[in-house]
Amino acid sequence: MKKRLKGMHGGATVFQPLSTGGTFALTEKAPKDKIPLITAGYGRSESQNGAVFAWNFPLLGTYWVGSEVAIQYIAKKMGGVANLKGKKIALVYHDSPYGKEAIPVLEELSKKYGYSVQLLPVAAPGVEQKATWLQIRQARPDFVLLSGWGVMNLTALREAQATGYPRDKMLGNWWSGAEPDVRDVGEGAKGYSAMTLQHGAEPDSKVVKDILATLHAKGLGTGPKEEVGDVLYMRGLISAMLAVEGVRKAQERYGKGKVMTGEQVRWGLEHLDLDQKALDAMGFAGVMRPVQTSCLDHMGSSWVRIHTWNGKKWEFLSPDWYQADANTLRPMVMLASGKYAEEKKQAPRTPEECNK
Repeated sequence: MKKRLKGMHGGATVFQPLSTGGTFALTEKAPKDKIPLITAGYGRSESQNGAVFAWNFPLLGTYWVGSEVAIQYIAKKMGGVANLKGKKIALVYHDSPYGKEAIPVLEELSKKYGYSVQLLPVAAPGVEQKATWLQIRQARPDFVLLSGWGVMNLTALREAQATGYPRDKMLGNWWSGAEPDVRDVGEGAKGYSAMTLQHGAEPDSKVVKDILATLHAKGLGTGPKEEVGDVLYMRGLISAMLAVEGVRKAQERYGKGKVMTGEQVRWGLEHLDLDQKALDAMGFAGVMRPVQTSCLDHMGSSWVRIHTWNGKKWEFLSPDWYQADANTLRPMVMLASGKYAEEKKQAPRTPEECNK
């Protein structure tokens, strides 16, 4: 697909794979194609280090961010990090590069806090989980984390209900926390929480009201009107906004109104500076926090919120925002990205190369 698209209409400016496995495959092709990859909330967690992964932009957060915040959240529920000692945390995960991304941080923090991790892989597509939940019923973990996808999420919640595992002791990542993941379970999923990539369902946001008034009210909208503002709609909207802002930033340097090349847009994405005033002006007030990237930080933000399913819709029960601990994650990012560079016999970009 990328091979077909990258040359259309003069060449692609930016590419969003929407797949962690796809991102792993494209990471080695991007430097040759010179087309940046935006992987907002997915992909390789160590690609935050732009000195090594010059063309990957895991904007807003990675799975390592999610894992670190998950432990913060569980610790808060248990009354503090000291109470994590001796606890059991299970990870039910999609048996793929995506699902496995959560593991390194959970294991690293287990050494620090003294909890144990039970790893429970689920083969795609994830409709058969009876053996998994039998293990959970036997081990009785204090908390279950879910890194699922599609029907796997629905199945996990149904099995949790069938085995009597409390949904309020389950926390999904942001690909296990949208309306399709819970709607068919309804009241059976009540109390289940999931992390958000800053946004949740945002029907009351200005940007959603503007889209409904400007497009759907005039018959110009695409897709179901009732899904505008849903969790996955917002994910796509924000990802598109970030790509546009990368192009806009590039045009400030290379020429307003001109078609930008992939190399020029990479510069733009490395110099994003979306402060709260800019985000609010675009209609994202209350939806997301500032994003500021650099050559060494291709992520730009590490804020997460937790929303909870009330049986009918997602809601934020707490105003809390969680920020991933850079003191934990940055050394892991540098170690893993350094190892990647060594394996690929690749020299990280120098500060001089970054400033070109």
